Amino acid sequence: MSEVVAIIPARGGSKGVPRKNLRRVGGIPLIARAVDAAHRCPSIDRVVVTTDDADIAALAREWGAEVVERPAVLAGDEASSESALQHALETLDARGVDVGVIAFLQPTSPFIDVPALDGAVHLVRSRRRDTVFSAVETHAFLWAKPAGCAAAPVNHDVEVRLRRQEREPQYLETGAFYVMRAAGFRATGHRFFGSIGIAEVAPRTAIEIDSAAELDIARALAALVDAPAALDVDAVVTDFDGVHTDDTVRVAEDGTESVTVSRADGMGVSLLRAEGIPVLILSTESNPVVSARARKLGVDVVQNVADKGSALREWAAERGIPLSRIAYLGNDVNDLRCLEIVGWPVAVPDAPHAVLAAARTVLDRRGGHGAVRDLADRILAVRAGAAHLVIAQEAP
Repeated sequence: MSEVVAIIPARGGSKGVPRKNLRRVGGIPLIARAVDAAHRCPSIDRVVVTTDDADIAALAREWGAEVVERPAVLAGDEASSESALQHALETLDARGVDVGVIAFLQPTSPFIDVPALDGAVHLVRSRRRDTVFSAVETHAFLWAKPAGCAAAPVNHDVEVRLRRQEREPQYLETGAFYVMRAAGFRATGHRFFGSIGIAEVAPRTAIEIDSAAELDIARALAALVDAPAALDVDAVVTDFDGVHTDDTVRVAEDGTESVTVSRADGMGVSLLRAEGIPVLILSTESNPVVSARARKLGVDVVQNVADKGSALREWAAERGIPLSRIAYLGNDVNDLRCLEIVGWPVAVPDAPHAVLAAARTVLDRRGGHGAVRDLADRILAVRAGAAHLVIAQEAP
């Protein structure tokens, strides 16, 4: 039986926003957001990323996509998306994949409407339409401004300014997705052919990132558009000062330093360990109190390190844990490198703006006041929910 295959072109180069497809919105890389949206669409059978970039390929695989290695000649500024789709189809043919419907997703659209995408697939698969694209309704008055010429109306009569309710709506492509019959695409070499349909999506999801300003806007919108997601991870890594502590230190007359920690955090770590979730404390601090606290909690510790990102990568590699399956909890700018490489960056609520902007989740409790317990409770709630689901499915 033929498959519905999501194909996501994601080249490494970009002039407007360098390394654009690896940039994060809502704490998630753009390429990962597209892969995740495709996985959440019930009617999609297979998710494929076509790329010329090793970093994008590695991240796509971590998030569960197959990868098609795109030749450089099809990855330049002049290469069309259609050429990338055609190459991906040829590669899938060689792998024995029978592609019946293509769902062409663009990672530069960070807010892909999954129900609308699913509806578009059903329209194409049922043969009611040959191709369906995402669009927003608009009643805007459009104007053209040819070089050296006066402005001219495009879709209206300047002498008859009809009210919004008196005008027929028009539709603007969002660029988020195009769903099409594979046979029709092979025959025409284009995404539009035959009977064309529109999948209407909400205006707030319609942003397409082609500039640094649009990336900033998308990041600001993420908290409003993204639905809350279950904090499902396989490991937890935390900073120490400002996370396990309130970021203050007491200094005695003899120079001895001490900090205050939360017993609730200790219980949270204990519950994570009981669930088999490894925990690492990762700190630039040299004070032995960091290692003493880690010993008390019975968790791994790496301290007095300048490059926390490299230390995190090494720890994860030694344990065979993908970075995409790690939650990192930080509180300050020296945590940014770690927040940028894990699948679930988490921040305490009183962190600087740059840290809050990099986070996928912002906790309710501050460092030293139960932040680690807050994170543990969210992770364990997901585990408990999954266990109940398994039991329900197995029940006679």
